[in-house]
Amino acid sequence: MIVTFKDASFSYGDNLIFSDVNFSVNEGERVGLIGANGEGKTTLIRLITGKLYPESGQVILKNGAKIGYLEQNGGYACGNTVYGEMLEVFKEELSAVEKLGALSSKLAETDYNDREYARLSAQIEKLNGYIAARDCYNTDIKIKTVLNGMGFENKYGQIIDSMSGGEKTRLKLARLLLEEPDILILDEPTNHLDVTTLFWLEDYISAYKGAILTVSHDRYFLDRVCTRMLELENKTLCCFAGNYSKYKILKAERNARMLKEYEAQQEERARLQDYVDRNLVRATTAKSALSRVNKLERMEILEKPYVPVAAPRFRFATETRPYEDVLKIKNLNLEIGGKTLICEGQAEIKRGQKVALVGENGTGKTTLLKQIIKGGNPAIEVGRFVKFAYYDQENANLDGQNTVIAELWDRHLGLTQTEVRSALARCGLFEEDMQKSVKSLSGGERAKLALCILESERGNVLLMDEPTNHLDLPARESLEKALKEFDGTLIFVSHDRYFIDALAEKVLEIEDGKLNFYDGGYAFYNSEKSVRRESRKKEEEARAQEKRNEEQKASYRSKRERAEEAKRKEAVKKIESDICGLEERENEINALLADPVAAADYKRVSALSQELQSIKLQLDALYAEYENMI
Repeated sequence: MIVTFKDASFSYGDNLIFSDVNFSVNEGERVGLIGANGEGKTTLIRLITGKLYPESGQVILKNGAKIGYLEQNGGYACGNTVYGEMLEVFKEELSAVEKLGALSSKLAETDYNDREYARLSAQIEKLNGYIAARDCYNTDIKIKTVLNGMGFENKYGQIIDSMSGGEKTRLKLARLLLEEPDILILDEPTNHLDVTTLFWLEDYISAYKGAILTVSHDRYFLDRVCTRMLELENKTLCCFAGNYSKYKILKAERNARMLKEYEAQQEERARLQDYVDRNLVRATTAKSALSRVNKLERMEILEKPYVPVAAPRFRFATETRPYEDVLKIKNLNLEIGGKTLICEGQAEIKRGQKVALVGENGTGKTTLLKQIIKGGNPAIEVGRFVKFAYYDQENANLDGQNTVIAELWDRHLGLTQTEVRSALARCGLFEEDMQKSVKSLSGGERAKLALCILESERGNVLLMDEPTNHLDLPARESLEKALKEFDGTLIFVSHDRYFIDALAEKVLEIEDGKLNFYDGGYAFYNSEKSVRRESRKKEEEARAQEKRNEEQKASYRSKRERAEEAKRKEAVKKIESDICGLEERENEINALLADPVAAADYKRVSALSQELQSIKLQLDALYAEYENMI
C-alpha cells in the first residue's frame, strides 16, 4: 500500500470537512476521487502530500514513497527551455553515462596486471548495472515520447516563461510522467488538453507503473482510467469498485438498498411502538408489550440515508420554429491575426440536429461560433426564423457589478420577481445567492447563471462554447438531460467527451484549415478518424519504405561506382607506370644512338631505331588513353 487513511478526520475551525475516513491506495492502482465542490477533495490530497495533518486518526505513507502532485492550475515559473527542463529529471542517469565514458577511457590506459585495472573494472560493472536498470541510454527517447504526446513536439527550444498558463500546466504533467513517482496525484489533469492529447494520456497512464489518484470531472477519462472510485459526500467517504459508469450503478443500488432498509425499520419500529401503546397498560398483555419495549431499545437505529442537494434542473424551450435549412456555410475563409483558420469551408446544418464542433486547441472553434452569431459574413447563410442564443465559455456577457437577481431580471422586465427567483433556484442559485454580486460568484455559480440566462432567451438554435466548464458532475448530467430533450438545433464546442458522446448526432471538425462533416455521432467520428489514421499510417509507411528502397538503390549504385572508380584509378596508375617505363627506355635508346661507337654498328642502330619507333607509337596510345581516363 502506498497511502492509508485510518479513521482520519479534519476540520477548518468549527467547520467539519470529513470524519472517520478509511481507505488505501495500493501499488499500481488507478483511483478516481469525486465529490461536489467544497466536500474536501483538495483537503484530502493535502493530507496525503503532508501539507496538512489530520485532527484525529492517521494518514500513513509508505516509507520512501515518492509523491508527484499536479495541482489544478499548477505550472512553471522557469527560464529553462522545454527540453532542458525535462533533462533535469534525468541528471543522475546522464551523469552515470558520462562517468562510464570517463572510466572506460581511464581503463583503456591502465595496464591489465595493475591493481587499478581491477578496481576500475569493478566500478564499470557496477555502473553498467545501474545504467541497464535505469535504462539510461534511452533518456532522449523517453523525453521525446512524452513531450510529443503532450503536444510539445515543435517547442523543445521554447523558453517556459513565455508559455501560457495552460501550456505550463501541461508541461508540469509531462515532467511528472517522466519522474515516475510511486503515486501520481492529478487534480483535473484534462482541463488544458485537446482530444488527441487526452487519448494519448489515457493510453500512457494505462501502462504507467505507479499508482494514480485523480480528481476529475471528465467522466470519459474516469471511465477509461480508473478501476476504483472514492466519493466524498456528507462529510464521509465511500469506496466503489470499478470505473465511473460502474460507480453510478453501484451507488444507485446502495442508496436504494439503504432507503429500503431504513423504511423497513421505521415500519417495524412503528408497528412495535403501536403494540406497546395499545397493550402496555393492560394487565393481560403488559408482559408481551414490555418484550417489545426491550426489542425497541436493543434495536440499532439506522440513520436516514443522506439525500444530496438537488442538482440544477435546466429546461430549454423555443418560441418559433425555423425553416428546415438552419445554417449553410459556403466557401468560408476565416482568419485571425494573419493566421488562416478555415479555407473554403463547407457545411450544412438542418433543423433539430445536435452538432459537436471539434478540433485541436487554436483551430478556430470559438472564432467560428462568434462569426456565426455576429452575422454579416456572406459565406454563412442563416435560415428564416432562426433565433440564436449563445453561451460564452468566458461568461463575458455577464455584468460583474450586477446582483444575481438583477442580471436576469434586467433582461426580462416582464417577469415577476417570483418567476425570476424560481428560474434561478431551478438552475441552482438560491435565496442566499440572489443579492451576491456577479463578480463574487464562483466559476460554477457563474456558469449556472449564464445557463439560466440562456434558457430565458428561448432560442431555437443554441450555440454553446464549453458549457460544462466549472460545472460539477450532477450539473453536467442535468445539462445533458435538458439538451437531449431540447427540440431545437444545438451546435456546441466541448472537451468533455462523455458530454459529446451523449449529445452529438453529427460532428463538424476543424482540421488543417478544413471543415470536415461526419454524418454520425461521436463513436462514428472516432471510428472514421481511426480508419483515416490507419490509412495515413500505411501511406507514410509506404512512403518511408519507398524512401528506404531508393536509399538502398543509391547505396548500391554508390558501391558499384566506388568499385568502378577504384578500378579506374588502378588502370590510371598502371598507365602512368607504363608511360614512365617507356619514357625511360626511350631516353636510353636516344643516348645509345648518340654514342659514336654504337652508331658504327649498323645492325644495332637499325634495331634500336625500330624499337624507338615502337615506343613512340605505344606512348601515343597510352597518352591518349590517359587523357580519356582523367
